[in-house]
Amino acid sequence: MDAYIDALRGRQQAIRGQVGDLVHAGDPAVEETIERTVRPDFVLDGSICVLLATKKAVDILLCDGAIVPDPGGIITGGHDNKTARMIAVGEGETLDAPALLAMFRQIIANNRAGGVGAL
Repeated sequence: MDAYIDALRGRQQAIRGQVGDLVHAGDPAVEETIERTVRPDFVLDGSICVLLATKKAVDILLCDGAIVPDPGGIITGGHDNKTARMIAVGEGETLDAPALLAMFRQIIANNRAGGVGAL
C-alpha cells in the first residue's frame, strides 16, 4: 500500500489523505486495504469506497449500490449503477467534505446492517 501512496503526485496524495480522514471520521474502525493489488479500499463490514488516481483526477468509487442520497450533488458518474457510483476530483477542484462524510456514514450504516457493500 505504501508503494501505491508514495507513487501518487502531491495533489493526489492530499486528496487520498482527505478521503482517508473523512472515512475514518465516519467510523474509526474503518480499515484500509489494497484492492486488486493497486487500489486503496476502505472497508468496515464490507467496502465503503475505493480510490483510483488517474492523470486528470482522483476517482472515489462509492460502494453503495446507488442507494445513498446525494443531496449535495457530488456524484459525477455511475448515477444508474447498481453497485457503485463515482466522485471524480479533478485538478483545481475540492472535496465537499460534509457531503462526502454524510455519504460515508450512510454507507457504513448500510454495511453494518448487511447492505449492498457488505461482504
